[in-house]
Amino acid sequence: MSMSFLAFLILVAAFTWGSATAVNAGLIAIVASYAVGSQLAGLSVSSVAAQFPAGLFFVLFGATLLFAIVRATGTIDLLAYWAERLAQGKRLRIPVIMFLLTATLSTMGAFTPAAIAIVAPIAISLGLRFGISALAMGLVVVQGANAGAFSPVNPFGVVSNAMLERAGAGDQGSLLFVYCFVFNAVVGLVAFAITQWMVSRSASLVTGPVQAETPTGSNLNTPVPFDALKALSLLAIASLLIMNLGFGIDVGVAALSASLALVAVRPSLQKVALQNVPWSAIVLVTGIVMYVGVLEEMGLIKELEAMLSQLGDNSIAVLVTAYIVGFVSAFASTTGTLGAITPVVIPLATDPMTTAIGVVTVISIASSVVDVSPMSTSGALLMASAQAKEETTFFRALLIFAACMIVVVLAIAWAVFVWLPSSGG
Repeated sequence: MSMSFLAFLILVAAFTWGSATAVNAGLIAIVASYAVGSQLAGLSVSSVAAQFPAGLFFVLFGATLLFAIVRATGTIDLLAYWAERLAQGKRLRIPVIMFLLTATLSTMGAFTPAAIAIVAPIAISLGLRFGISALAMGLVVVQGANAGAFSPVNPFGVVSNAMLERAGAGDQGSLLFVYCFVFNAVVGLVAFAITQWMVSRSASLVTGPVQAETPTGSNLNTPVPFDALKALSLLAIASLLIMNLGFGIDVGVAALSASLALVAVRPSLQKVALQNVPWSAIVLVTGIVMYVGVLEEMGLIKELEAMLSQLGDNSIAVLVTAYIVGFVSAFASTTGTLGAITPVVIPLATDPMTTAIGVVTVISIASSVVDVSPMSTSGALLMASAQAKEETTFFRALLIFAACMIVVVLAIAWAVFVWLPSSGG
């Protein structure tokens, strides 16, 4: 067994330990980086420390801090209130509006679990009033979060855009966002239609969540006033997108600048916002990326690249990689999986037989479309909406959908974004 392969097994162990317990896999990876780097690879402490993705850290911190501030101002409650007003009692408008609301939040920079945690209670409560399956609404919310997750200010999008940058296609980040948004919208529509049909055919499927009030602050029956602070919050979000997309300013710098502007206006927002920054997720992502950097130094990535190259057809190698990513992401962090697979994706994305945007789009979809898995954070949030007596049925339904995402949806994504372009179709 080579040293690099042993180091890879340690990464797998970190993922397993982190998934099975409350211990952060990123923290494990940071400690393991120093142990493996110094003891197995013979790297100096400074060389190991240099693998920490400082730039990525500030991007994640800036984007999540801004979202935490926006949430603290009550702007999220305002958006939810507007959503109900838009529905105007029309049943089929509910899933569309909930999809767009979740997509908007993740486009603004919210981690998908955060967006789902905010919208799911609202969506399922509204769905119950209109006779819509909790499972169907849950799938729509997850796909909405995934649709907006690859904006340049979302943590998922940050990692995927870094792939494009390294593949020499850094100017195609907007196209990546559009591709992922449209694809997830179609998946959400199909999932909703199939689920509603299944519910009408079988009483064994979940038809509604526990009938409880929505969380405090998310009561849709109460009008949410539009004030100057909420207006500034919306302006801050718009300025973030303008600074990044219009002037090419780093996402982290732009997000921190917008955050500072809001805190300067209302200093009391700072404490609650910093408390709500998902530090655990940030440590997870940066820790995994740091460990992958050590693996690169040890030569494991080149070994994996050589193994994939033996497949002969680069497009097939992309499909195999997508299936690996999808399977791993169903049990582990999406951002962590994206960070870990990045060095393997770059050679596939730079191959002349494929397009960088096509490869990165497929890998991005593969990492996120399985978030309905009940073993993932997003899937677990949907599980919490099921009645206690229906938990087993709900669990099985989510597991079946996750399996379909891996087996069927990934093959479709690969065919659309990689196989057809490379074959000239």
